Order: sequence, then structure tokens, then C-alpha cells
Amino acid sequence: MRANEKEILYSLLKKTACYFHGYKPLSFSSDINFLDDEEISVNNESKEIQENIETKITQTITLTDINTKIKKCTRCKLARTRNNVVCGCGIPTSRILIIGEGPGFEEDKQGLPFVGTAGFLLDKMLSAISLDRKTNCYITNIVKCRPPENRDPYPDEQDACISFLEAQIQIIKPEIILCLGRISSHKLLDTTDSISNLHGKFYEYNHIPLMVTYHPSALLRNEELKRPTWEDLKLFRTKLKELAPAYDENFIIK
Repeated sequence: MRANEKEILYSLLKKTACYFHGYKPLSFSSDINFLDDEEISVNNESKEIQENIETKITQTITLTDINTKIKKCTRCKLARTRNNVVCGCGIPTSRILIIGEGPGFEEDKQGLPFVGTAGFLLDKMLSAISLDRKTNCYITNIVKCRPPENRDPYPDEQDACISFLEAQIQIIKPEIILCLGRISSHKLLDTTDSISNLHGKFYEYNHIPLMVTYHPSALLRNEELKRPTWEDLKLFRTKLKELAPAYDENFIIK
């Protein structure tokens, strides 16, 4: 094995270890010298080796492994007040990812995302574009533990949890992401722009198409947001049809 290939393998294994143990991976420098190998620049062959290694790593670490680690997390103060960790639910192989903000009272009680009043509304919203958590999408949140009194998660709490979401995304490999609300959009897009400006547009998150729309809880507080949210969902459905034409073939209207 050539020197540069060993460095690629070393870097990928360190990155995977970070994901598995719940830490955000850093960009590792090439600080290891293999003196027994000649210096050769990265060529197409070594790039192919890197892609093969990444595929094997993804196949080795599962979503169950990541979620098991999440359930043991005590990295921020939300761990002291939670009843249940809310990792996510749905069909990860569907490649359609819905990301909210954080668990509420019912979610903390049941250990599942979006099962309260806002969750009931979200199910209706998704059903309108032929999506269902039991059939063809996966739902999770920026933070996995309930903030007390349903307050917004603090920046340090989001920072403590973001590597778990990044690991989930790495495993699920979504073709498209629907981002619900201000907190999740600000974190994933690294912006402070208002949700009224962000919604209804497509962005890229690590080369994945991402659309922002209003959180269901905002619709419960302000019914005037239902119309623009529906327009957002129609745009999302159009893009989804382009990327995965058969995404709704197993969807059953309830």
C-alpha cells in the first residue's frame, strides 16, 4: 500500500471513530509519514480506493449503532432533565429526511419525534405530498432531548448534538431534506436570516438539496402561515418527483 493510500485510510478511520463516538470529525492533516514508501501524488487509483473505503465504513456502522450512542449521551445539560432520548423514526432507506428542532412534552414522554399536536399536523402535511413516516421518510431533530418548558435549544446544546445528526445523515444518505423551522434552518445553513426569507427555497447541505419551511407548531400559532407552507410543500414534492419518481409508489392514503 502506498504512502498516500495509507494516509487516506488513516484519516477515514479517524473520521469514522469520531462519528461513532459522538464527536464532530475534524479535518485531519497528513501528519503521519510512512518512510518506507515513496512519495506519490494522489491519482485516480487512490481516489477510487478512498471511495471504496467510505462505502465499506458506511456499511459497517449502522443507524442503530448511532442511535444507541445517542441514547447514552450526557454531553449537555438537557440530559439531566429528559425522560427519553428522541433519536428519530421512520424508514431510513427511503432517502427522504425531515429535520425538526427538538422534542416536546409528548415526544420526551414517548421517545418518538413529532407525536404531539404539532406531530399530528406534520403527519397531515406530509400525507398531502404522499409522505408517511411508516412508509417513505425518516424524521429526526437538531437536538435529541427536550429543552425544559419547550424553549428553543441553546447554541451550546445544538453544538453538543449536531455531530449525531451529521452521523445520521452520513448513514441515511438522503437525496433530499425538508428542514422545519428557524432553529434547524439556522443551524444547518449557518445563517441568521429570518424564516420568512428562508422558506420556500432550495439550498444545499453537503451537496444535498434542502428546503426550508415553517415548523408545524408555528402553523398552530398562526393559521396565516398554512398557505405559504402548502406552497413550499408543493415545490418540495416537485423536486422530490425529479429525484425519486417512484418515492410514493407504496404510499397509502389514510
